[in-house]
Amino acid sequence: MNWMAKHKCLFLAAVVCLAYFALFGFASGPLQQGKPPAPTHADVKYGDHKLQAFDIWLAKPGEDGKPAPVCIFIHGGGFRGGDKSGIQPRIIQRFLDEGISFASMNYRLTEGGKYPYPIAMEDSARGLQLIRSKAKEWNIDSKRIACYGGSAGAGISLWLGFKDDMADPKSDDPIARESTRILAAGTLNGQPTYDLGTYRDWFGVPDLPQHTALVDFYAMKDGETAETPRVAKLAEAASAITYLTKDDPPVYMAYGGGNVKVSKGTSQGVWVHHPLLGLKLQEAMTKLDLECIVTHRDLKDDTYVDIYDFLIKKLSAS
Repeated sequence: MNWMAKHKCLFLAAVVCLAYFALFGFASGPLQQGKPPAPTHADVKYGDHKLQAFDIWLAKPGEDGKPAPVCIFIHGGGFRGGDKSGIQPRIIQRFLDEGISFASMNYRLTEGGKYPYPIAMEDSARGLQLIRSKAKEWNIDSKRIACYGGSAGAGISLWLGFKDDMADPKSDDPIARESTRILAAGTLNGQPTYDLGTYRDWFGVPDLPQHTALVDFYAMKDGETAETPRVAKLAEAASAITYLTKDDPPVYMAYGGGNVKVSKGTSQGVWVHHPLLGLKLQEAMTKLDLECIVTHRDLKDDTYVDIYDFLIKKLSAS
């Protein structure tokens, strides 16, 4: 790689980082804009692993005493990092001020392939079911729940939005009998697919390298590639767009970067957070007459002020 090409990649990677922080904020430190309000219930366990937990802030009951809707945030980090504590305090407060309860979800990370797909998705689904099971105790409306997240959390949110209901009505476990369907999904730098073949096709780059996070996500062994049947099957199952049908919820997809050209040498942090991914999902959803809003650096949409306005309006209108 020559000097110019190398520094162009570094520049693009820096742009993605800045866009990420502009969308999500920093996980900790003074730039997080103050301490978050204390959760009503902190580190609520939905499994035995330390990361199978969530925090929830319950909205104050209104004068009518009606149950409050719930917005669930699912953090990003390439399925390898991140934490529920990374949510900005002002975002939590924005939902609470609208009478909407707010939860921030952890899930097991891949740990070098120890917890591959579908662990993160199924963990988040189980956390969602536990929240639903607490509807009466926590005065929440189990029919009005939305999910959103950044990057990996965005992909999980879409997967929950499009996947058929995983409730098991015959289970002896009351939590497992709860629905996993949601009212709306929001994504920040999100991916509707985790299939390398689809990325290569959408970007028109047949030799695009595999994203390193997906190696652990699929627990890929030495000699396995994206074309290995086992890996290809997992990639299809992990991709939210695989499950898209006409009865699925509306989606809002926000990207910090622009619709730049992708090549084999493009930083993986750029192409995996590329707005083309949102535009491709929008195209598929439009064919089914489903609402899908996409915004990026060079594309604005005035339907909603931002992703939070979208989620608030969807939760408040139902």
